[in-house]
Amino acid sequence: MNNYVWGIDLGGTKIEGVVLKNRNTLSTIVRKRVSTEAEKGYKHILQQIYKLVEMLRLEAKASPQAIGIGTPGSTDPYTNNLKNSNTTCLNGKPLQKDLAQLLGIPVFMANDANCFAVAEANLGAVPESFPNAKVVFGVIMGTGVGGGVVFNGKGWNGNNGIGGEWGHNFLDDSGGACYCGKSGCVERVISGTSLERYYFEQTGINKKLYDIVQLHQAQLDSAATATVQRLITMFGKALSVVVNILDPDVIVIGGGVGNIDLLYTEGLKEIEKNVFNPNFSTPIIKPKLGDSAGVFGAALLVPE
Repeated sequence: MNNYVWGIDLGGTKIEGVVLKNRNTLSTIVRKRVSTEAEKGYKHILQQIYKLVEMLRLEAKASPQAIGIGTPGSTDPYTNNLKNSNTTCLNGKPLQKDLAQLLGIPVFMANDANCFAVAEANLGAVPESFPNAKVVFGVIMGTGVGGGVVFNGKGWNGNNGIGGEWGHNFLDDSGGACYCGKSGCVERVISGTSLERYYFEQTGINKKLYDIVQLHQAQLDSAATATVQRLITMFGKALSVVVNILDPDVIVIGGGVGNIDLLYTEGLKEIEKNVFNPNFSTPIIKPKLGDSAGVFGAALLVPE
């Protein structure tokens, strides 16, 4: 009997699957993806996942005994329905139950940010540089802002299934209304989308965040500099709250915004200004696994 572990990363536009040789390695037996086609509805997404698992089975010449799935949003531990997903047709649906029934095997499910954190804590940047780390906070900063908490290699979903969701803490009124129903959320201030919107509000010009950062570094655009300074200042305020509560051993930053080098220098200084401590010594590191983190972390959801 093999030790293969199976994972699915359910995204808004694609669904990716992987079969790992075992839970302690990055070595893959097979890796495939299909389109989500979310516009066709909930039942179609279920069938796309089933189709992908069949593709994996065929190429791996093996069948899963269980499978881990990373999802946009999270499963409510009281209703067992999915919630907080930007793939809105999934919200309110018993996704975990329906997939277990469809696939005929146990399904273990967690938020995609939790999967990112689990992967980096077990197979990625953390064990490579900080092998003794016990508490890891994984950050995703891209079109949205999310996070996941890992204790001793295991993801922490929490009592309400929202462990690590720092993106929907209040940060600043200037962020405005959020899709979650609140206002001024971290996601509405320092996500890539929100920063691009802020620049547009200052200039009337649409630019990608990468280009805004380049203009700031070239000292060619005062609005670009204001946008980057907003990111750095608000990043420090937002993440200091997490540090004060969780005090992790390591913080890993993924997502497109996480590629901005200033977060690891100027951003770190801003955290230090705001934490409840005379200094800030927690290492903040870049991820190792890139786009693979979600699907690898999903596979690691399956218990040994």
